[in-house]
Amino acid sequence: MRTVLLASLRVHVRRYLAAAIAVVAGVAFVVAVGVLTSGARSGLMDGFGAPYRDADHVVSGLGAGAAIALAERLGPNASPIGRAMLPMRSGGRLFPDTAVGPVAVAQEMRWQKLVSGSFPAREGEAVVDTWVARSREIAVGDRILVGEGAAAADLRVVGVVESPSTSAQASVYVSWAQLVRWRDEPTLSLNRVAVRGEVGALPAGARVQPPEEFVTEKQAELNNRVDALSAMLLLFAGVALVVSVLVIANTFSILFAQRSRDFALLRCVGATRRQVVGAVLREAAVVGVLASLAGVLAGIGAGYGLLALINALAPAITMGSAAVPVPWLLGGFATGLVVTVVAAWSPARRVVRVSPLAALRPEAAAGGHAAAGPARLVLAVLLLAVGPALLGVAMAQDDTAFLVAGGATVFAGVLLFGPVLVPYLVRAAGGWLGPTGRLATANAVRNPRRTATTTASLLVGVTVTSAALTGMATTRAALDEARDRRHPVDASLTSPRNQVTDGLVDRVRRTPGVEQALPVYGVTALVTGLDGPIPVVAAPDAGLVARDGGAFAQVGPGEIRIDYAAFRKDLGLRPGDQVTVRAGERVIVLRVVGGTGWGRVGVVSSETLATLTGLARRVPSRPGAPTGGIETQALWIRAQAAADPMRLVDALDDLADPAGLQVDNGLQARETEEQQLRVLTWSVLGLIAIAVVIALAGIANTLGLSVLERAREHALLRALGLTRGRLRRMLAAEALLLSAVAALLGTVIGVGFAWAGHETFVTRALAGATLRVPWPSLGAVVVIAALAGLLAAVLPARRAARVTPAAGLTLD
Repeated sequence: MRTVLLASLRVHVRRYLAAAIAVVAGVAFVVAVGVLTSGARSGLMDGFGAPYRDADHVVSGLGAGAAIALAERLGPNASPIGRAMLPMRSGGRLFPDTAVGPVAVAQEMRWQKLVSGSFPAREGEAVVDTWVARSREIAVGDRILVGEGAAAADLRVVGVVESPSTSAQASVYVSWAQLVRWRDEPTLSLNRVAVRGEVGALPAGARVQPPEEFVTEKQAELNNRVDALSAMLLLFAGVALVVSVLVIANTFSILFAQRSRDFALLRCVGATRRQVVGAVLREAAVVGVLASLAGVLAGIGAGYGLLALINALAPAITMGSAAVPVPWLLGGFATGLVVTVVAAWSPARRVVRVSPLAALRPEAAAGGHAAAGPARLVLAVLLLAVGPALLGVAMAQDDTAFLVAGGATVFAGVLLFGPVLVPYLVRAAGGWLGPTGRLATANAVRNPRRTATTTASLLVGVTVTSAALTGMATTRAALDEARDRRHPVDASLTSPRNQVTDGLVDRVRRTPGVEQALPVYGVTALVTGLDGPIPVVAAPDAGLVARDGGAFAQVGPGEIRIDYAAFRKDLGLRPGDQVTVRAGERVIVLRVVGGTGWGRVGVVSSETLATLTGLARRVPSRPGAPTGGIETQALWIRAQAAADPMRLVDALDDLADPAGLQVDNGLQARETEEQQLRVLTWSVLGLIAIAVVIALAGIANTLGLSVLERAREHALLRALGLTRGRLRRMLAAEALLLSAVAALLGTVIGVGFAWAGHETFVTRALAGATLRVPWPSLGAVVVIAALAGLLAAVLPARRAARVTPAAGLTLD
């Protein structure tokens, strides 16, 4: 049988090349998914997880005292994460609440990106975040005064840095020795320490985690404890496996159906069934090993190539330098080898079950797998019943594993039911294509199982693409809405002592990058629990500038909404607290409600403001306004979509400084969160691109083999008078029908899967998220898939037309 093995590999090299292409494509998909997900995780570690990327452990659940003690015990192997809110004076200006964070002692642990200058090496030195440096006109060599009273420190700015992580972001960074001088400050918050090496003994309540686990957990907390990246990884890993199995199995099913006469001849000359199956498995193993190795290399090239392409197309996004995902390489190779052997074993056993004399008849190959058997249909119905039940459990329990299992079960049922469903749909669509279309339809549906097999890989690809596009559109819209609720106002100008003049409003509105600026009216008041007077305003027109449509400014009577991000220093104030608000001689008691994103302003209803001031109507700011009257207390700004955030904040600061106003910058936080969202979005797009390419390769491969399998049929049609042009048009129409039906069916199933995913974990992560179906994108996918099927038939059709009828009728 060794001679048979070598002869088969030599004689059937073209057919095995097609099988090898299927294996390479499937393995490459698995490996490329691993590379892209590794790049996405690396990108998140470079951004949100930057403070922990070079650590071995992250210790959390600490108080400031415990964190200081741990850092002093571990020395350079510890990097505490946190900040203190301190007043800062620079260039004669006072910035009352400035976040001051530490720079790690060890250079390897410093997560800030140095833009210019150097890191602080000793006490008395500091680096400034690039946003703050530009907006407050601070340069390397300037001096700033941080703190107040005896704890104030005169610092020299030695560098400018970027702060990629929102969780540890600060405006000014100082050496650890400098920061611990403020250990008695009530605003000092140090609750995490990144550690290299052994951690040692810890106080009760402390928690030790690997950096990636900690970052994943914190990312999930932002989405109501849903790990979006892990869910994406699990879904696409399952998809990669299913697509690989289908592409390889379909190719071998067609390949060995074509070789049934060869197997029958071997049986006739004395080979046993076991010997024939053994020879087939050895052939498949050789093909599987070689093709899997090639697939691993192709997957590495495709994955890293896509990472480079994403970084080139979107320079603002850093996908990260992905480490070689060894488990994915081994998994991809094992998948290719095992699936190749299994895919060859099943059709080979089916073929050798036919008696040698029956298999030698010309019609045996054509009829060997023409229709779905009863067992196949019963299994399909069972899977189509169990799959939706699993999806129902997933939606009820918010379980991603059940979601994947249910989706795979439903899709397996659809594929098994394909020999019944797909020909029916092809027959329904083919009636619109005229005589050539009717001939193509009859030819396509004559062998239902072959028809379903040909469309399977494209059906999977379009399903994956439709589900991913719908899921991404839904998630993106929901995340945008959540971000708009967290940061409703792009920037605001406020001061408890200086009002916003009409002239300043006009200058801000003329500033490049400003889309709209809204004067906000109110009164300066004292609020118990807050240090100093603040503007208390009513803003019924907030929807003109607010990203959330003004929802944050819709406050009920008897309530005051406080921006907790802006008032971080006042840690004692909590939602539900009763506070006394005093404006002049008038005093009222209000209940605190929370929120973020509009600055150091308390927001109340128009009725509450009227009660507080004794005025029944809102009055614009004007010279000589009476004490206790309503004046312009703040200016809320909405930026244009194409505005440069840093340049806009810089321009606003130039306008606000002479007027004695403070700029509250919401654009920086929005930009940082957008960066993390872009990493996820581009990761999904990269995975979709791979899925589409593999699906197109799969349908091209199976279409080519299907045409090769029917060479005798085409020769007979030519002998009966069908011209070469008509034959090419018939095959093109058949390919168009098959690909269009697969694309439409895949789109319907994909949207259904996206709805199940939305109900399972999107609504849990983002309350109020609604399903968004991107119809233009899905329409484009259907058109591209149909055209791809048409193009995939060009070469096989030309090859079939070149064969003369006499030569074709002699083919085996």
